[in-house]
Amino acid sequence: MSETFVAGTEGEPGGPGPLARVTARCREILGPDAVITDPVRLRTYECDGLTYHRASPGLVVLPESAEQIAAIVRACNEHAVPFVARGSGTGLSGGALPRSDGVLIVTSRMRRVLEIDLPNRRAVVEPGVTNLAITEAVRDEGFYYAPDPSSQQICSIGGNVAENSGGAHCLKYGFTVNHIEACEIVTPDGEIAELNRMDAGYDLLGAFVGSEGTLGIATKITVRLSCTPEAVCTLLAAFPDIESGGRAVSAIIGAGVIPAAIEMMDRLAIEAAEAAVDCGYPPGAGAVLVVELDGPLAEVERQYHEVERLCRECGAIELRVAQDAAERAAIWKGRKSAFAAVGRLCSAYLVQDGVVPRTALPRVLADIDELSREYGIRVANVFHAGDGNLHPLVLFNDEEEGAAERAAIVSGRIIDLCIEHGGSITGEHGVGVDKSRYMTRMFTDEDLDTMQLVRCAFDPDNLSNPGKVFPTPRLCGEAPGVRKGVHPLVASGQAELF
Repeated sequence: MSETFVAGTEGEPGGPGPLARVTARCREILGPDAVITDPVRLRTYECDGLTYHRASPGLVVLPESAEQIAAIVRACNEHAVPFVARGSGTGLSGGALPRSDGVLIVTSRMRRVLEIDLPNRRAVVEPGVTNLAITEAVRDEGFYYAPDPSSQQICSIGGNVAENSGGAHCLKYGFTVNHIEACEIVTPDGEIAELNRMDAGYDLLGAFVGSEGTLGIATKITVRLSCTPEAVCTLLAAFPDIESGGRAVSAIIGAGVIPAAIEMMDRLAIEAAEAAVDCGYPPGAGAVLVVELDGPLAEVERQYHEVERLCRECGAIELRVAQDAAERAAIWKGRKSAFAAVGRLCSAYLVQDGVVPRTALPRVLADIDELSREYGIRVANVFHAGDGNLHPLVLFNDEEEGAAERAAIVSGRIIDLCIEHGGSITGEHGVGVDKSRYMTRMFTDEDLDTMQLVRCAFDPDNLSNPGKVFPTPRLCGEAPGVRKGVHPLVASGQAELF
C-alpha cells in the first residue's frame, strides 16, 4: 500500500537533472544546514501520521521565511520539479506524502507568534506554530484558540489550515475555516499573496483553507481568538451499549442543547484507553459519552440538568461531573489518547474519518459491527457524536496472512456506508492520497472536473502537492470522456482555458 514515484534527477546527458539543479539553488537560498539530502535523514520524512503510505522525498528543505519559500517554489517552477509542504507530519490522510522526484518544504522552523491583538481578538502566527501554543500565548489574558484536534499539542497551524482541521469542540465552534481571518501564502508559481476574509469578490480564503496544499503554502496566518467562557461543565456518561449512547446524543441535540462537545467511545476504545492511560472510566460500560457544556453560568447550569435528565432517560448507568480542572482533564485524557491507545490491542490499525447524519448513527454503527463479525476484524469506534463524524479504528495483526487485506475491505466498506447514508468520505482528516480513490463514489466526473478548474486557476502546472485529492491525474484543460485539451465549460464558451 506504499506510494512510489519515479525520480527525476537524471536530466540531459552530460548535465545535472532538474532536482539536482533545484538542490543547488536551495543551498544558495537557505545555506547547507537547511538542505537535507542524506538518504537516512530523508527517510525521517517518508510519511505523515498515516504510516502505510510511504515515499522518501528527493530533497527536504527547512526555510525560515516566506521569502525563502517563495524562492524555493520559483526554483521548482523553473525546473518543473514538484513540491509538497509539510508541518508537523501529524496528518492522517497521506496529504503530506512526499515525492521522490520532488522537494518537501518543511515549515517546522517557522514557529514565531508574530502579533497578538486582543482588542480585535486576533493573533498572527507562522505556519509551524503548534495549535496549542496559540492558546498558551493568550490563556492568561482570558482567550483561547477554539479548534482542538486530538494532536493539538504537536500539530501545526499551517497543517490545520491545509486540512481544515476540526476537533472535539467543532460541534459548537466550527472548523479551522471559521477561525481564520487572513493568510499570507506563497502561490504555486512562487509569488507572495494575501488572502483575507474581508476581500471583495469570491471567497479565495475559504477555497484555500482545506485545499490540502494543492493551492499553495500558507506562510503567515491570522487566527480568530475566542473568550474563555464564564463556566465549563464536563460530564462523563456511561451506557450499557453504544445504541443507548447514540439515543442520548440524538435526544440532547433534539432538545435544542448544543454542547461545546459530545464525544463517544465504544467498549473496545474504552479498553484501549484504560490500558494506555488508566483513565478510570466506569467498568463494564459498553459506551461512554463525554459531554462538555460552556458559556454563561446560568445557561450551563440549565443545560447540565437537561443533559443529565436525557442521559438517564436513555439508560445511562453512571454519570460523573468534573469538579475542577484536574478532573476535567482526567475525563478528556481517555478520549484524547484513544487513537494511540489502540496500538496496545493490535500490531496495526487503519484510521477512518467518515461522516453520517446524526439520525443515521445507530444504523451505521450496527452495520460496522456486522462488518467486524463478517470479516473477523475488530473495529474500535471513537467519534465526534454531535456532528456524526466517525473515526472507526480498524484493528488487525499485520503478521497474520490476509488480515491487512480484510482490514482494508472493512475500512472501504465503512466509507461506502457513510456515502450510502448521505454522508461524506471525510470530516476533518482530508482526502490526501488515502481517500482519493473514493472521490468518484461521492462525486461525478463533472463535479471533479469543475473542482479541477479551481485548482488549475492556482496551479496550472500541477506542481503543488500533485497526486493528492483527485483520484486520477487531471491535467489543466483536460476532462476524461469529453475531449482532450478542452473542458466542457470551455467548449460551451462559459470559461477560458488556463
